[in-house]
Amino acid sequence: MSDEKVRKIQEIDELIKTRMGRVKHKIVVLSGKGGVGKSVITANLALALAWRGRPNLIGILDADITGPSIPKILNTRKQHLSVGLPGIFPAIGPLGIKIVSMDYLLPNDETPVIWRGPMKASAIRQFLAEIVWGELEYLLVDLPPGTGDEALTIAQSIPAIDGVIIVTIPSEVSQLVVKKAVSFCKMLNLPIIGIVENMSGFTCPKCGAEINIFMHGGGEKIAKDMGIEFIGKIPLDQRICESSDRGVPFIVEHSQTPTAKAFMNIVEKIEKFFNKIY
Repeated sequence: MSDEKVRKIQEIDELIKTRMGRVKHKIVVLSGKGGVGKSVITANLALALAWRGRPNLIGILDADITGPSIPKILNTRKQHLSVGLPGIFPAIGPLGIKIVSMDYLLPNDETPVIWRGPMKASAIRQFLAEIVWGELEYLLVDLPPGTGDEALTIAQSIPAIDGVIIVTIPSEVSQLVVKKAVSFCKMLNLPIIGIVENMSGFTCPKCGAEINIFMHGGGEKIAKDMGIEFIGKIPLDQRICESSDRGVPFIVEHSQTPTAKAFMNIVEKIEKFFNKIY
């Protein structure tokens, strides 16, 4: 590697260190398995954190370069990243949440991002180095499924990641893959806040019967098997899909529902995790 390339990498590392130095808690949201609703979990946890007295102090980095969805969920797709003297400024979502996503840089909905691993890694490092987040209490990084390029880039680029939230659904297939995500964190010495089980049961709105569509207790089983905390479960709720498709945050629109309260309970456990550390 040439001296110029080494110098450039060192410059980016220093910029990332400076930017992240203004973020109190850096949380990675990981699943290992696709289709578990990780981005919806990320968005609603961010909203719940902001709602608990932290307006303008929460950020989300949508690190899913090829399949970004946070802007849609938080109804910010019409916004753009703006450039100023200190760097690039994020979009602003509900409750002042600061959002950065590849989606803001695409010309239209049909444009794919056809990039190999090194280009995706470079884009993530550029986001970390050049985005002017300002002072944040929490930055949530929404990763794509798996433990590949994006996950490894985040793990190796962000100084002192404070915690990882791992999302699963109750099915056995999800359990098998998500266990690999837990092992990934342990191998890289990333502190795990806990497991969240999404799509955890469904209550029929007509008869009130509870149905375990994706089996039951998968998240708790992973937590027990892998020796980590189980921090909550989110039931299947049709209104989550409806709210996300309309770009209206579920936890804001349906704040008094059992599902919204489940999000708030998870946030309380996240806060307790950091209170123990600090």
